[in-house]
Amino acid sequence: MKFPRTHTLKEIAQLIEVEFIGDNDFPIEGMNEIHVVKPGDIVFVDHPKYYDKALESAATIILINKKVDCPDGKALLISDDPFRDFNKLTRHFSPFVASNTMIAESAKIGQGTIVQPNVFIGNNVQIGENCIIHPNVTIYDHTVIGNNVTIHAGTVLGADAFYYKNRPEGFDKLLSSGRVVIEDCVDIGASCTIDKGVTGDTTIKEGTKIDNQVQIAHDTVIGKKCLIASHVGIAGCTIIEDEVTLWGQVGVISGITIGKKAVVLAQSGVSKSLEGGKTYFGYPAEEARKKYRELAGIKVLPEIIEKVNNIS
Repeated sequence: MKFPRTHTLKEIAQLIEVEFIGDNDFPIEGMNEIHVVKPGDIVFVDHPKYYDKALESAATIILINKKVDCPDGKALLISDDPFRDFNKLTRHFSPFVASNTMIAESAKIGQGTIVQPNVFIGNNVQIGENCIIHPNVTIYDHTVIGNNVTIHAGTVLGADAFYYKNRPEGFDKLLSSGRVVIEDCVDIGASCTIDKGVTGDTTIKEGTKIDNQVQIAHDTVIGKKCLIASHVGIAGCTIIEDEVTLWGQVGVISGITIGKKAVVLAQSGVSKSLEGGKTYFGYPAEEARKKYRELAGIKVLPEIIEKVNNIS
């Protein structure tokens, strides 16, 4: 998330009431999660296991819960609770704005687009030309939809990320300030859910087709001309490259990449990154031919055991 203007390190430190290490006028342009940070961004870290990753990331401002050596060219914000203060920044720069109409006045809808009854379109939504938005679709604030997009009934675009910190008193939610971006010529089936990014974009690229009842989590990027069949669930921060096919009930873990033109067969579980251009099956998903050979071997295993027992 980029701020409306560049702020100084001192300004941000005063806003969240924390100490800082660095020049008072050190520039801060936005805030992002670790996987999408750029120079000028704040990233937060609250566990020693991830200190080095945050300090060595592209982010130039680290919101951290311990005084450490500050890397050259960077600045630190020292907080007793970085998670809480990251949320405080989200509330300040991206506050929730309630709607009182079904289609917000700030929404922009292109020529030739059809919006069916009972569709909710939030603040600052952009919808391109010649789209069809079927009944009971919900489009949260700041969502961007391209041209020639079809969205079927009951789909929700832009719900919050499923991202929580476990505290003694219960789960504390990390607030979401990102967007959903749907590019041109995408079809989305009925009752799908596509969550917005925590601070960045969840993106569905041009020409991709999504079946009914598919869940796509925060900050995931799905490439061009992909096919996503019914009941697929994709966790956050996943990259699905161009022309990938995921058949029904495939489950995909967070933070991995599925390579271009890969095919994952129905009911498979993807627990690690997969190379492109191959067909996968099973859990954990492996090349289908290898998996089928394993299954064939399992089928004859009782017969082999019986023969061994008879010999002995």
